[in-house]
Amino acid sequence: MIKYRTAQQCGKADYGWLQARYTFSFGHYFDPHYLDYGTLRVLNQEVLAPNSEFKAKTYPHVDVVNLILRGEATYLDNMGRTVTAKENECLLISPHNTETYIEKNSSLDTPLTRIQLWLNACPQQESLATQKLVLDKQAKYQLLASPTGDNNSLMLRQNIWLYHINLQFGDEITLPIKGQKGYLQSIKGGVNLHTSSQEEGQIQCGDAAFIQESDTITLYCQQGSFRGLFIDIIS
Repeated sequence: MIKYRTAQQCGKADYGWLQARYTFSFGHYFDPHYLDYGTLRVLNQEVLAPNSEFKAKTYPHVDVVNLILRGEATYLDNMGRTVTAKENECLLISPHNTETYIEKNSSLDTPLTRIQLWLNACPQQESLATQKLVLDKQAKYQLLASPTGDNNSLMLRQNIWLYHINLQFGDEITLPIKGQKGYLQSIKGGVNLHTSSQEEGQIQCGDAAFIQESDTITLYCQQGSFRGLFIDIIS
């Protein structure tokens, strides 16, 4: 079963210094039909003006994944730790209850564009405060995060597999769906999809597909290029 949601249907915000699109209820945006998707709680696509920052915040029982699409982000916590992530880097933050983070655009002239995910996490599981990896620009797909750090991916405190997808015209890939749910998010461009349950469809730039009752998903790039995320969710 596939359920589609276009970019136009998502929540939006424009504060001048921040433009945002929300897949799930977040901040001022509330939709009772989109509170989460299993253990995926937040997926925000945001553009932060140069030299701007968010106020310090806590992240209750979640792993926070930041995929930097453009610019540079700096994260500072109340323990005195600082980490920077640049374009085409993926940063995982695994805070505990007493930790707060400030996120800022560390550039004076370039907007920060990034996707942020919140994934429900087991607070008792040990983890590094931050982990980072660089995207492989040549790979059609790359495992960014997983429960056991497979293939040098970031290690999550949750049974989720997060993939980055980068297809050119004519490319085709098939990904397994180990869990009960799959989620496909377009970052740029469109793609055709086909599931093992014999459903077919298509998404365009900024759109998403919620997938259930399928063991695999096959993506065909038949229109330019496609960049996106695929999230395999156990429950």
